[in-house]
Amino acid sequence: MAKDEKAKLGILLDHWIEHNREHAEEFTEWAEKARGFGQPAVHDDMTQAVKQITKANEYLLAALKRLKEK
Repeated sequence: MAKDEKAKLGILLDHWIEHNREHAEEFTEWAEKARGFGQPAVHDDMTQAVKQITKANEYLLAALKRLKEK
């Protein structure tokens, strides 16, 4: 991989990780609101989405770590 592409990938991975964190926070906030207005199933679905985003971030973080090792 060209040096500049490797650097760009590192920047993108950082961006995607942060972007996912922001979305997860917002989803959590709205999931609680949904539960508050009587939509527990919506809350549960959104909570599952947050878990998946968190799992995706674990893989992205691992990729970033590996990228920085070499």
